[in-house]
Amino acid sequence: VVQVQPFDGQKPGTSGLRKPTKTFMQQNYTECFVQSVFDTVGPDLVGSMLVVGGDGRYFVKEATMKIIQMAAANKVAHIVVGQNCLFSTPAVSCIIRKRKALGGIVLTASHNPGGIGADFGIKYNISNGGPAPESVTSAIHIVTTCIHEYRICPDVSPDLSQLGSQTFDIEGRPFTVEVIDAVADYVELVQELFDFDAIRKLIVGSDARPPFRVLINSMHGVTGPYCRRIFSELLGVPIENIRNSEPSIDFGGKHPDPNLTYGKETVDEMRDGPFDFAACFDGDGDRNMILGAHAFFVTPSDSLAVLADNMNAIPYFQSTGIRGLARSMPTAAAVDRVAQAKGLPMYETPTGWKFFGNLMDAGRLSLCGEESFGTGSDHVREKDGVWAGLAWLSVLAHSGKGVQEMCEDHWTRYGRNYFTRYDYENCEIGAAHQLMQHVEGRMNDPAFKGRRFLCDGRTYTVDKFDDFTYTDPIDGSTSTKQGLRIVFTDGSRIVYRLSGTGSTGATIRVYIDSYESDPEKCKQDSQKMLRPLVAIALHISEMKNFTGRTRPTVIT
Repeated sequence: VVQVQPFDGQKPGTSGLRKPTKTFMQQNYTECFVQSVFDTVGPDLVGSMLVVGGDGRYFVKEATMKIIQMAAANKVAHIVVGQNCLFSTPAVSCIIRKRKALGGIVLTASHNPGGIGADFGIKYNISNGGPAPESVTSAIHIVTTCIHEYRICPDVSPDLSQLGSQTFDIEGRPFTVEVIDAVADYVELVQELFDFDAIRKLIVGSDARPPFRVLINSMHGVTGPYCRRIFSELLGVPIENIRNSEPSIDFGGKHPDPNLTYGKETVDEMRDGPFDFAACFDGDGDRNMILGAHAFFVTPSDSLAVLADNMNAIPYFQSTGIRGLARSMPTAAAVDRVAQAKGLPMYETPTGWKFFGNLMDAGRLSLCGEESFGTGSDHVREKDGVWAGLAWLSVLAHSGKGVQEMCEDHWTRYGRNYFTRYDYENCEIGAAHQLMQHVEGRMNDPAFKGRRFLCDGRTYTVDKFDDFTYTDPIDGSTSTKQGLRIVFTDGSRIVYRLSGTGSTGATIRVYIDSYESDPEKCKQDSQKMLRPLVAIALHISEMKNFTGRTRPTVIT
């Protein structure tokens, strides 16, 4: 037992606690947070099984060992850990569910950069395999403010590079650390979900069709070993086309976030190269970016809608049936139109995958996604990048079309939701809050409803606006202040949100989307189509005034 003082600021965000790596490396900092998780779980911890692993970033190995030593002291009976401490986030979810574990601890800051000068994170997942809901993370935060001791067995030091079980005697109690192949269980799962023969035939080619050339970029994150096993060994993608597949403690010095800014090398290669399809995955494997030939970019909102419209191409959905569709509020409403056409229930939730988990557990949701490059289904309780890549390849194999043709055919049928997101990263926290208060002030002005904005010869009239609030249809819990929404009479939207996934400063996200039903106008450049709305969004918020920023860090 080690006596400690509480640390300020150990409040988990959208997906766990994320801070600069050096913050976690402070004496007792990581231990205090982990003990707070254990104290929140309470008596259920005794004799339980936990799954532990991370995305390979700097400090994962050290943190994993601390968690194992603390689990031993807190009377956990069994730890399942990935070889060399590696597990993708979806794989942790898969293994919690398969082993019926009490929960899991995932060491990741997801798409945030890694290294001693970058970010680290710790996330607790519950027994359904999904991120802890707000009731649990709030309880963890309360414990962090009053913690005064933690328990640890420093003599427990298993070899985490060797497969197999090692058992330790802790005051007469057996404590087992089981090191498993991080990839095997997940591969077994996806082979049950998809028709690997059909995908392989697409990739390798046949008499009827030339080989479909696939490029995969793991961005030096944890998906490298998964991609080599699945896409190369099982599906026939040449190994040299699985790029950046060695996990690295600093992701090769890059930002492992699959978008047009940080995934630029793949975009450039697709623009000039011979490939038909590319998928990029983030640090911990839960996000994806999909590109077609000549770098045709599929927005996450469109990706979700196209998959929703073609779920019959995926064997898993053929056997389970389709229970419902969902998206996060800032995600463009393309999937809503598919739900309407197919007569399926449709849910709009706050940002954060945990909100989908309740709907899935209640049997109401099969497929969902977020505009932040997260797509997934109820096969696990996390978003899943590799799953999304396999889902797209299944749809392409089934349809015989290319990526661009799939999207353009979809727009012809349903119309197109043009979408863009402007991220202003690392803003001064006070200024970011002032900006949000300013927008709220504009919205509270009685003259705001019906206000007309003229830009580039187009007029937009304010119809309705709110601060998004969500009441969970399953447990009745309410989440408030989830984003400021302004909706115009033509259905176009502007959404302002402060992100909960950064480690320092504040990230202001501005989301803009507009629906176009005319097939002739559905193939334009989205930045061009949305330029007037972007200008209005920046004008309403006085972005430059509050932040000093003249341009965003990232445009999606």
